[in-house]
Amino acid sequence: MTEPSAERRGLRISDPQVMRALAHPARLAIMEHLSALQEGATATESAEVVGLSPSATSYHLRELAKAGLIEPAPSRGDARERIWRTVSPSWTVDAGRDAEPEAVAAQTALVEAFLAVELERSREWLRRASAEPPEWYDVARLFDSQLLITAAELAELNDAVDRLLEPYRKRTRPDPPSDARTVSIHYKALPLE
Repeated sequence: MTEPSAERRGLRISDPQVMRALAHPARLAIMEHLSALQEGATATESAEVVGLSPSATSYHLRELAKAGLIEPAPSRGDARERIWRTVSPSWTVDAGRDAEPEAVAAQTALVEAFLAVELERSREWLRRASAEPPEWYDVARLFDSQLLITAAELAELNDAVDRLLEPYRKRTRPDPPSDARTVSIHYKALPLE
C-alpha cells in the first residue's frame, strides 16, 4: 500500500499486536479524536466524543498506550488530570507485501474495523441528510469513480490529494472560520482486478 507524502507519513504500523490493539471501533474513534488535537485530551473529554463512560475510555486509552500509539501529554496545571496525546498526528497501516499470515490477518481486521466505521458514517449521513442546512446538503458527496491510470500516475494523484487536504486538517488549521464543521474525507485508491 502506498503511504502519504513524507510530511504526512507519521507512524507506520506493521506490528500485528499493535494492529490488533487498534482494531476496535472505540480505539479507532479515540485515535481519530486525539489525532485531531495538538494538546491531547483526558479520558473524560474523549469519552464524550466516543460515546463511552470515562472508565471504559480510560481502559482503551491504557491499551493504546501499551501498544505505543499514545502517550501522556504535558499537564494543563491540574496534576489530577491525565492528558493523552498521539505519538504521531497521522499513521498508516502496512504489514508489507511479504508479510506473515498473522500480520496479514491483523491488518485485515484493522482495515475492516476502519471501513465499518466509515460505512456507518455514510449511513448516518444518509439518515440525517434531509435535516441538514441546504449549504451543507448541497456540498456533501458520496461518489465512486473508476480511473484508467498507471502506478506512477496514481502516486502523483495521491500526493496531489494530500496537498489539497493539508490546509484544512483539523489538527493544524489556524483560525478556522466560525461556521467550519468537521468533515470526514474518506479517500481510497485501490486497483481493481
